[in-house]
Amino acid sequence: MEKKHNRQLGTQNIRIIFGHLATEFKELFKLFFGFLKKGFNKIVPRLDRYLIFKFIGTYVFSILLIISVAVVFDVNENLSKFAQYNAPMKAIVFDYYMNFVPYYANLFSPLFVFIAVIFFTSNLAGHSEFIAMLAAGISFKRLLRPYMISAALISILSFCLGGYIIPRGTVVRQNFERLYKNSYNIITSSENVQIQVQPGVIAYMQHYDRNYKKAYGFCLDKFEGKKLVNHLTATEAQYDTISDTKFKWKLYNWRNREMKGLREKITSGPQKDTIITIEPNDLVYSKGMQETYTNPELKEYIQRQYERGSGSVAQYEVEYHKRIASSFAAFILTIIGASLSAKKRKGGMGLYLGIGLALSCAYIMLQTVSSTLAVNSGWDPMLAAWMPNILFAFIAYFCYRKAPN
Repeated sequence: MEKKHNRQLGTQNIRIIFGHLATEFKELFKLFFGFLKKGFNKIVPRLDRYLIFKFIGTYVFSILLIISVAVVFDVNENLSKFAQYNAPMKAIVFDYYMNFVPYYANLFSPLFVFIAVIFFTSNLAGHSEFIAMLAAGISFKRLLRPYMISAALISILSFCLGGYIIPRGTVVRQNFERLYKNSYNIITSSENVQIQVQPGVIAYMQHYDRNYKKAYGFCLDKFEGKKLVNHLTATEAQYDTISDTKFKWKLYNWRNREMKGLREKITSGPQKDTIITIEPNDLVYSKGMQETYTNPELKEYIQRQYERGSGSVAQYEVEYHKRIASSFAAFILTIIGASLSAKKRKGGMGLYLGIGLALSCAYIMLQTVSSTLAVNSGWDPMLAAWMPNILFAFIAYFCYRKAPN
């Protein structure tokens, strides 16, 4: 009984201590956020705060509205497939839609920015708020400052999501689509693969099986100039997926010929562990694979492919540059939207929303066309990714010059 009583007292003391700690942390958080709020209010004027909150609020609202409609249509379209392939509800919600929403929200972020700017700026102009600001002596250039702050916040968020967070979720979503939607034609093997491992080292595989990550008829040749100095063959080569290091392969029934002048040294064995700078993703390409890499991984992959002399990296380069260009699009489309809708006109905001939707669709279509030309027609990937921004920058300048002052 005494032990039980002591245990109860100890539990009560722990609860009291944790209660006090929770109260202290709560007070610290209140002080911290209060300090941030006070500093923000002191640095950012009231007019800027008003426009920033309007911008961000309308942007979030437009995302929730349009993505909700997109989810409803997607459920209606794929419900039969989910039932046909017996997709579990947990996988549908957490593996598919929890990654579907941020992916498409970030993909069409320029569209949401444009709609948000036109919607709330037209509303301000319709209520003569913009006229009052201009009549008070505030220039249109000065009014664009809170717009640019909001665009910078959205741009940073879009870049971080698209470059570091969404690719991880895309892997899960694509795996779900392969299992329960049959959306991707999975390439499970490749024949007669020849790849430059590093300068002067060429690997050849007669057949590669992606499912088992195994190569058959493996050959690795090392050259010095045009002279063959080492010839390694193996009946099978297995990629080690559980190893702590990358690029680890196991060779079976291997045979190595090392040539030194007129002399030749031959060694062989049943099994051998070796490091060959090749990964399974280098051997078989699947649709949308570039979307599953984070920015550092994408940059490393492109550099490695160039070192190998590979010419099939255009889709990866386009994806890398497009992530940066799409982030900067928020600034350009914000200027266009604010310049178009700052003037009060009869008929309300319907005309502006129509123009905004048309320009947003034109931007997305131009982005798609230029990316396709880079992959299939040899366009420079960086130019293809930035071309929509360059063209729309001229439109933004023209609209800015015509804006009311």
